[in-house]
Amino acid sequence: MPRFKYSGRDKRGKKQGVITAASRREAMVKLKDDGIRVVEMTEVPETLMTMELSFGNPVKMQDFVIYLRQFATLLKAGVTIVEATAVLAVQTESKGLKRALLDVEQELREGNPFSDAVSKHPKIFNSMFVNMVKAGEVSGNMDGTLERLAEDFEKQHLTREKVKSALTYPAVIGVIAILAVIFLLVGVVPKFVTMFSDMDLELPAITKFVLSVSEFMQSFWWLVVLFFIAMYLFFTFMKKNKQLKYYLDFAFLKMPIFGKMMQKAQLARMMRTLSTLFSSSVPILQSMSIVEKVVENEVISKVIRESRDSLEKGRSMTDPMIAHWAFPPLVTQMITIGEGTGALDAMLSKIAEFYEKEVEAGTDRLKSLIEPIMIVFLAGVVGVIVMSIMMPMFSMYDQMS
Repeated sequence: MPRFKYSGRDKRGKKQGVITAASRREAMVKLKDDGIRVVEMTEVPETLMTMELSFGNPVKMQDFVIYLRQFATLLKAGVTIVEATAVLAVQTESKGLKRALLDVEQELREGNPFSDAVSKHPKIFNSMFVNMVKAGEVSGNMDGTLERLAEDFEKQHLTREKVKSALTYPAVIGVIAILAVIFLLVGVVPKFVTMFSDMDLELPAITKFVLSVSEFMQSFWWLVVLFFIAMYLFFTFMKKNKQLKYYLDFAFLKMPIFGKMMQKAQLARMMRTLSTLFSSSVPILQSMSIVEKVVENEVISKVIRESRDSLEKGRSMTDPMIAHWAFPPLVTQMITIGEGTGALDAMLSKIAEFYEKEVEAGTDRLKSLIEPIMIVFLAGVVGVIVMSIMMPMFSMYDQMS
């Protein structure tokens, strides 16, 4: 949280110090409540010891949707934008959103437009939100715009959560399998090594393999740790590099089973965002530029960029989509119909609804399919290790009998 150095006066005379607050305005209010009349105030630069660490978006989508719902309700009730922002800044439980709203409130009280105020916080209010708000300011229908934004953000959030839940289960089972294998190789298998070495038996190939892996894990466990760290850093670097991220996203879309679901989720988000912007009178070229940034897959983004260039040259936006495998004929045909009939926003909304339902149904089917497969996989991995230990013991029992 920001820190402010101040100097002022109270009943006893001059006073100075440092205060922590979400914004300059909040710091001024706190000092005023303490009976201090501020003469000068400057923000103290953050250091490594004082800064708050945040990863990704500082505000959860769920908190943001609740904020939009409440904001639209307050405006419909006749509350001014300034007062509504002040109320929501106090009520929200999200620290990141609270800080942003306090800054926005200060900007509004200084006479700046709401769209300009929120544009200074791009990590929270993305370009789609800012442009929709600008359209709402021009049309005078800010409450309706916010209500539409809340609905669309909520639908996007539900679609994203469906995909996450479908991918989380196999990831968790995979981690459990890895931990179980490491425990067996490091904690259980070594106890049988001495016994097997004393036995005058020809060990099965699977037992020799498991013993070799166990010995490697005990001697070079740090290599395994380094491997996972290197993989994490590699994927992080690929995500930050636009060109490399294209190939990573391409591989994700081509994955068996999961790839189709991720493709549908990206198409649903693209169509939902484009429909929302277009129906709010945001120019189509500007809408395409915004959607290109909002979509998280570089493969889809590249096609959107090519579609925007096609529009600039006076051609149809579907030309690049028709030539690309990531856009099914259903998408291109419905967009073409929308362009021809002048109902493009309605067609885009229909496509978004279709793929949102497809993702929902697909994730439910995937969960029911993956659960038994992952259980069998985990049992198979552990079973192989257990059998590699038990087979020599069975041979020894046969010799003794």
